[in-house]
Amino acid sequence: MITLLKSGSYKLIETKANIKILYLDHDTYAWVEPKSIGQILVTSHTPHTADHALAMGDYAIYQVDGEPYLTDMAHLELEFGQQAWQGYLLPTGLPAKNKKRARIIPTTQIITGNPRFTSRMGFKRWSALQTAHKASVGGQPYAQ
Repeated sequence: MITLLKSGSYKLIETKANIKILYLDHDTYAWVEPKSIGQILVTSHTPHTADHALAMGDYAIYQVDGEPYLTDMAHLELEFGQQAWQGYLLPTGLPAKNKKRARIIPTTQIITGNPRFTSRMGFKRWSALQTAHKASVGGQPYAQ
């Protein structure tokens, strides 16, 4: 089953100190890559000044369970360009108050726009995901 947990707008910036900052709507994460650990997201509550923008667009977070061709865990997808998406696996989900860090792993597994999965999505849900992304759809399963 594929469940859309959240969707909205994102912005990825880089500071003068070469730190990447990911904004998912109003949530802020530093995107860092410590040696020997890989990429992680860390909750951030301090204001950041952008040296330059790296990307912006829509995002979607899915929970995947028992789907062929997809890893069972949370998936974050960031839009870049027109209808192009980059996928990331979130083995422990996004960072939260009690868990300040979370791994983020790039993947080629893409749900958004993939006919293998979107053919099961209702037209209204798919249209909303593709055009608006402004209001969270929140926890509605696509697989029936």
